[in-house]
Amino acid sequence: MIKIEAITLEQAYSDAASELGCSVTELNIEVVQYPSSGLLGLFRKKAIIVATKKVAQTLQDETPYQTKEPKEELTVAQKLDNNEEEQEEVEEESYTTTPPSFVSSQDELNDEDEKLDQEEVVTTITNEVVGQIKEELDALFASICFELDEIKVELYDPHTLYVELNGADAALLIGKEGYRYKALSYMIFNWINAKYDLQLRLEIAEFLKNQEEAVNRYLESVKENVDRDGRAQTKILDGVLVQIALRELRATYPDKYVAIRTTRDGLKYIIINDYNY
Repeated sequence: MIKIEAITLEQAYSDAASELGCSVTELNIEVVQYPSSGLLGLFRKKAIIVATKKVAQTLQDETPYQTKEPKEELTVAQKLDNNEEEQEEVEEESYTTTPPSFVSSQDELNDEDEKLDQEEVVTTITNEVVGQIKEELDALFASICFELDEIKVELYDPHTLYVELNGADAALLIGKEGYRYKALSYMIFNWINAKYDLQLRLEIAEFLKNQEEAVNRYLESVKENVDRDGRAQTKILDGVLVQIALRELRATYPDKYVAIRTTRDGLKYIIINDYNY
């Protein structure tokens, strides 16, 4: 992962491709700051991007309604869920192949005790991780000049960490069009995901809540198209909006193929289509 600054986005894309030794179409790009010419040459802003080289060829050249089903990459939470399902199947199979004479009531009690011990260990580890992350976040924000309340850190679900920032200056961490929010969310996510294998839900002064409400209002028309035609696609969605929309659409249409598509310019939208078997 590299950070590139340039006068224009096109130059930033080109520089990133040169530094990573690939073409622009082989990059995953996150725009941290869009360029601005300012006023009479003053307050000029450069384009800032964060880029990584894609591991495999993406499906950017496919049309939104291509009938061939692309292979969807599993999220961390889905991988964990699959591993748990596989483990349960193995345990059930091994039990059914054991003669009943070898299974005693004492063995069942021992198994229950062992499961309880494991749950207690997981709970303890989780509490320790949440406490450690809170300490590190407190240390991170202790040196900034913004006036913030105590940082709230807790588990949103078994695979997602919830972080909430409030206070008199919390809104300043959002920035114009949410660019500071996106940069901060990207930074914290890469840290906790790499170190603790957790997803992130970052709330700053109800910014995430307002974004979710706005996206849900927009998705009403998209859902109408899906219900009428069986398929649809969203407009270009930026930053956290695409993740909010993806989560909502997958929850609404669990039996359909819902996935993010990326244009040649690195912009993202979502398609909803039927699975083709």
